[in-house]
This record gives sequence, structure tokens and C-alpha cells, in this order.
Amino acid sequence: MANSMGAVGWEDLRKQARHLENEIEAKLVAFNKLGVNAGSIHASSDTVPLLDEEHVFENMATEIESLVAKLSTVNDRMGEIKPNGAPMLHTMQRHREILKDYKLELNKTQTNFTAKRDREDLLGSVRKEIDNYKSGNGLNRREQYLKESQHLHNSDRLVNDQISIAVETRDHLVSQRHTFKRIQTRFNDISNRFPAVNSLLQRINIRKRRDSIILGLIIGFCTFLMLLYAFGSS
Repeated sequence: MANSMGAVGWEDLRKQARHLENEIEAKLVAFNKLGVNAGSIHASSDTVPLLDEEHVFENMATEIESLVAKLSTVNDRMGEIKPNGAPMLHTMQRHREILKDYKLELNKTQTNFTAKRDREDLLGSVRKEIDNYKSGNGLNRREQYLKESQHLHNSDRLVNDQISIAVETRDHLVSQRHTFKRIQTRFNDISNRFPAVNSLLQRINIRKRRDSIILGLIIGFCTFLMLLYAFGSS
């Protein structure tokens, strides 16, 4: 009787976990797109009206954080059940790893959004300073030198921000690569007996390498453009 009740509880928790994971996955896709596109259409404005975008972003972040908290609770409840064999133990570990990846992805997107918002504000300030510098406005030579010095300082900060984001993205990719290696090691025995699983792992590895190459090229291109803009303006 106890085993029957335990099985029912386990299956119910697994269904809850899968449902929450699917919901979080879908929201994270939209969340990442919002974080990437936010503010891009306002980059040339004197004032950057990001209030609506920030409001939507914060609401979505709150929703995902709530779902992640629920998934964490479900994982804790599954952890209280004594594993009935290696497959059940592996399932528990897999759900915990998925939860960890979701937390990392959520934190990365929030950090990138904040950095992008700060860059947009900084670029707006730099453009305004450049326009004021070009128009003259009766500034004496000493004030002009101070403005130019501040412009160079802001450009340096912008380049440093880009480098920081590139380093953070690299660290995240390294963390994902380690996670995939651990999962692949656990699947070695299964993949030897089931060719379909081995084929699936190969497709995952190919897609992971392709995504890493594309992301690396995008980061390198953006960094090159920012360096070109910073030093070209100076």
C-alpha cells in the first residue's frame, strides 16, 4: 500500500515538474528576445523611453521567478522520496540540473538587460556631449578639453562593458559545456545499448557546437563595432 501511494506521489510530482519546465522554457525564450531587442529602436533619441519595456521586462521576470520557485519546491518534494532504482535517481538529478540551468539563464538575461540599458543611457549622454562640443556654445578652450576628456572616459567604459559581457557569456558557455559532459557520461552505458539515444546525443553535440560558433561570431562582431565606434569617435 505504501509503495502504491509513493508511486502515485512520484508520478504526480514528475508531471508537475515537466509542466513547469515547459512553461518556464517558453517564457525564457520570449524573455531572452525581449532582453536582446529592448531599447534598440530608441538608441538615437535624445531621451530613451524604456519605461514600458522595463515594466514588461520586470513583470515577465517576476513571473519566471515565481515559476522557478514552484519548480524548486517540486524538486524538493521529489528529493524527499526514496529513489526506487537508478532510473528514478537519474530523473531526480536531471530535474535538478534543468532547474539550475533555468536559474542561470534568468540571471544572465537580467544582467544583460541591465547592462544594455546602462549602455543606451551612456550612448545618449555621449551623443549629447558630442553635439554640444561641435556646436561650440561659447565654451572656452579649457572647458572643451574637459568635455573631450569625459568623452574618452565614457568610450572606455563602454568598451569595458562589452568585454565584461563577452567574458560572462564565455563563462556561461563553459558551464553549459561541463553540464553536457556530465550528462553524456551518465548516458554512456545506455547509448551503447540503444543506438537511438547515441544518435540523439550526437545531434545535441552538433547543435551545441553550432550555437557556440554563432554566438562567438556575434559577440566578436559586436565587440569589433563598439571598439571601432569608440576609437573612431575619439
